[in-house]
Amino acid sequence: MKPEIDLKGMNCPIPVLRTKKALREIDVGETLRIYATDPSTVNDMNMLCKTAGHELVDSKEADGVFTYVIKRGQ
Repeated sequence: MKPEIDLKGMNCPIPVLRTKKALREIDVGETLRIYATDPSTVNDMNMLCKTAGHELVDSKEADGVFTYVIKRGQ
């Protein structure tokens, strides 16, 4: 089973902080699936990946839930 975190109902900055923590707990090259409802996570997850060297593999929204898949970088 791939690691995932449910951040629905949480507002900025909690989703990014919890995502950072979860990424530290997985191996380099492994992916993390994130579920969130805060629209600000769209920009936040992009910036997190760019600044921390991770790869945003997938990003989508359905029925108010944003789903992200991030591959851990170095």
